Amino acid sequence: MATTSFNLRLDQDLRDRAFPVLERYGLSAAQAFKLFLNQVAETKTIPLSFDYAKDEPNTTTQKAMLEALRRTDFSEAFTAAEALKVLQENHDA
Repeated sequence: MATTSFNLRLDQDLRDRAFPVLERYGLSAAQAFKLFLNQVAETKTIPLSFDYAKDEPNTTTQKAMLEALRRTDFSEAFTAAEALKVLQENHDA
């Protein structure tokens, strides 16, 4: 199969952020780009997944989590059974 060259220009910041991620997957930039193009050709779609950071809370959630950790005005403690009973009573009311 004949090959062709393709040059890609990108800014240094993007390169500095992206290449270490590719390296963690054991990929060179050329290998990653070939994988990307093969998927585009095979599926006729853009193969983007946002799963890499899906478990990372966004800024708003992070702030809420920090505020919750700083709180000291908690109500009395409940066992799981007691909490379910209170929730059921409130639901039935």
